[in-house]
Amino acid sequence: MKFINTLFLSIIYIFLQNNISSQVKNIGLPGIKNYKRADYRGGTQNWSIDQDKNGNMYFANNNGLIQFDGSSWHKFSLPTQTEIRSLKIDSSGKIFVGGNNEFGYFQNDEKGNLKYHSLSDLVDKKDKLNINLIWRIHIFNGEVIFQSFTKVFFLKNNKLRFINAPTKFQFSFLVNNRLYFQDKSLGILEYKNRKLQPIKGTTIFNDKEIWSVFPLPNNKMLLATLEKGLFISDGKTVQPWETEANAFIKKNTSLGGSIIKGKFIVLNSVLDGVIICDLNGKIIQHLNRQKGLQNNTILTSFIDNKNNIWLGLDNGITFINENSPFSYFDYSYNIGTVYASTVYKGNLYVATNQGLFYHSWNKPFTDSPFTRVEGTISQAWNIQVLNGVLICASNSGALVIDQNKVSKKLDTKGYFGFKKIPNHENYIIGESYNGFTIFKKTPSGFEYSHQVDGFDETTNTFSIELDENYLWLKKDPFLYQMTLSEDLRKFVYIKKHKDISSKYSGIGSLQNINGMVYFQTKNHFYRFSKEQGTFFEDKKITDLFKGIPAINTLIEDSEGSLWYAYNESLGVLTKNQNGTFTKKQAPFSNLSGNLVNNYISVNTIDPQNIFIGLTDGLTHYDSKISHTFITKPKVFVESFSFPGDTILTGNIANNQQIFTVPYSSNHVKFTFSSPTYENQENVTYSYKLEPFEENWRSWSALSIKEYTNLREGTYVMKLKAKNSYGIESNISEITFTVSPPWYRHFLAYLIYFIFLITGVYIISNRIKLKIRKNRYYETIEQRRLYLEKESKIRHEQHELEKEIEKLKSDKLQIKILAKDKELVNNSLQVVKKNKVLNGIIHKLKDIDTNILDDSTKFEFNKLHKSIVKEVNTDKSWKDLEKHIKNVHFEFLKRLKEKYPTISPRELDLSTYLLMNMSTKEIAEIMNISTGGVELARYRLRKKLGLNKKENLIGFLMSI
Repeated sequence: MKFINTLFLSIIYIFLQNNISSQVKNIGLPGIKNYKRADYRGGTQNWSIDQDKNGNMYFANNNGLIQFDGSSWHKFSLPTQTEIRSLKIDSSGKIFVGGNNEFGYFQNDEKGNLKYHSLSDLVDKKDKLNINLIWRIHIFNGEVIFQSFTKVFFLKNNKLRFINAPTKFQFSFLVNNRLYFQDKSLGILEYKNRKLQPIKGTTIFNDKEIWSVFPLPNNKMLLATLEKGLFISDGKTVQPWETEANAFIKKNTSLGGSIIKGKFIVLNSVLDGVIICDLNGKIIQHLNRQKGLQNNTILTSFIDNKNNIWLGLDNGITFINENSPFSYFDYSYNIGTVYASTVYKGNLYVATNQGLFYHSWNKPFTDSPFTRVEGTISQAWNIQVLNGVLICASNSGALVIDQNKVSKKLDTKGYFGFKKIPNHENYIIGESYNGFTIFKKTPSGFEYSHQVDGFDETTNTFSIELDENYLWLKKDPFLYQMTLSEDLRKFVYIKKHKDISSKYSGIGSLQNINGMVYFQTKNHFYRFSKEQGTFFEDKKITDLFKGIPAINTLIEDSEGSLWYAYNESLGVLTKNQNGTFTKKQAPFSNLSGNLVNNYISVNTIDPQNIFIGLTDGLTHYDSKISHTFITKPKVFVESFSFPGDTILTGNIANNQQIFTVPYSSNHVKFTFSSPTYENQENVTYSYKLEPFEENWRSWSALSIKEYTNLREGTYVMKLKAKNSYGIESNISEITFTVSPPWYRHFLAYLIYFIFLITGVYIISNRIKLKIRKNRYYETIEQRRLYLEKESKIRHEQHELEKEIEKLKSDKLQIKILAKDKELVNNSLQVVKKNKVLNGIIHKLKDIDTNILDDSTKFEFNKLHKSIVKEVNTDKSWKDLEKHIKNVHFEFLKRLKEKYPTISPRELDLSTYLLMNMSTKEIAEIMNISTGGVELARYRLRKKLGLNKKENLIGFLMSI
């Protein structure tokens, strides 16, 4: 049982060791991000690096302390405005720094601002001038230790003490919880019991400058010197470490280094960048300016909390994404855009936009540039191994590659790729720029056979598959279904499909899975049944892609895993030993936007060696490396500012306080940060301000948000981040209150209430007084109204009496007019009678009385005299004229006054017209004809100045 347990533990140890070892790859380059002075706005040299518990990075720079939170850079200077050479952060967040004759610490104040507190002020003035440069800071056994060339200071419980250097210190080292100092005369000293104790046998280093000490297995230590190389010590003897790493350091000198997980050593050099070696001194990676660094002089290196590397350079800062299963071959390896890759006879071949290149494929991998295959200088679309022959499809034609050069050109037309023909093992078919070509395998290799007739359309991608019955070609927007003749010389059947399903439109991709041709649309996979002549869905394959965005390309690799492309991103369904699949999508999000659209290239040599083509080179992916590098990101509201104040909330340890914002400053701004440094440009944020917003804002790379004109109240700003792997952080939040304006403050409302009560009281009294006054005035008014009413009644009574009198007068006038009319009529009768009598008189005159006897003559004369007497004695007409003039005296007077030129005759006519007499009656009275009356009327109208439309009688009545 004990043996089994021992064996089990040994297996676990080997597994863990291999798992850790695989984190530093010797194939390709890790992801490198360079930060220039223009980025961090500081000095050139960066001497020391550390990280706080929030993940923020700090750099000891020539211009001061540089802070980086993943989104923005901040600089903090010493009071002396001098450089900082060392820094160390303790568990409480204090940032201890050291410079020239100055040391102390930065600490956040209540608003999150880093404030400097000098410790050198605690040193006596005579000793302060001899502090010199503080090169190293350690936290050891509850003490903070500052080491310069002349002294070492110990800070504990805010008390400072120091020890002078026996001769002169070089540097100090904290290794395996033991603190060492190098003295120029005494060798290496160990700090024990508050004293420096020399270690025997270490004076050998008196002529050497030790920059770093690393722990090794079996209680050994590795010492890195500036110019003398690397040495290994077992506590008794010291020997040179004769390894590749030592040869490199001797040649390029060393400025110390750091150690990764106790398994890999990072060695900084002055002349040629940085190397990473294993514990046996074998160089695994060498990074320099040619490989992507911006400077070859590495002043310091630091391993962050994700086991990635930060380098402080002589000019700039560099981040190395070491803890990743991806490494890259970029322009420094002499290759461009990669369309395909394959391994053949010990070489890795890549088809690029600049031709075909190769690199030896040996273990360990040799770190050197790719070499162009002789004879390939144009676009290479594909490189394939078919029937043991390496064939390149390029713009120059179909090329056979042998001995790393073009051995035969099968055809001069441009080709996209080649496929084997089922049931024709000695033949392959090539897709050219304008159709298909058959190549035949002969004892001397492949030879051009013939062009296939029946299809000569231009294509621009290599998207064909063959089964035993058909050649399938996807050429947007159609899927071509074609049958080759038995002699392979022509297509005897061609059919175009625009859709393969009645449910889903379009054709997404064409692929071969497990030896069968599949057609995909909207992540639904179909096969073709020749017997039924229709496409049918394979539910089993379709189910694998549930929850995956719509894909546009699918490739089955040599391990049976399914690689798919979507939205310029990549994912894989890794095939397990039991036939199931595991989805992996997050690790490949870093490649988004760098894949070659429509030419996705995945070359799986084995699970540890997978090559993926990129627009700017080639990436190597080791699927066996643990994905623990994918962690949940942290997110902080870095700053909260409003007019007049800024609070660096990201620096406050306990961010539970509620901030108060004056109403006059209700324009607030937030900045966000997520200390995520790998693929930092793909970090996105989402937020909402409660209760101002109900829903989370959409994901955005912007790390600033402003709100204006907020009303008074309590608000909670909630924030979350998502890294490039699609992992969301926990929610970070801060609470703040916007104070109301003075006129909406509680005291203001209290004053308003008092004013209201007072106002109500005053108004109530005024209303009561006004009511009393109103009642008094109402009484007076009522009396006045009563009197006015009484007066009005009297006036109305008087007017009524006058109206009655008027009515009586009018009635009398009417009676008079009636009598006048009657009198006129009677007068007219008299006139008529007199006229008749005059006529009788005239006729009597005509009678000859001489012929009459006397008696008759007497009677005749008597009758004649009687009639003449009657006529002469009748004065009724004159009485009538007199009466009319008396009755209408006022009318005639007004008419005469208004029209002085009017004649008496016209006055009579006006009177007759006023009396509404007819023309005939007027003619009889005036003893004229009716025509004479009309003429008299015309003359009267003219004298009165009336036009034809005006009524004469109406006008006269209006006078």
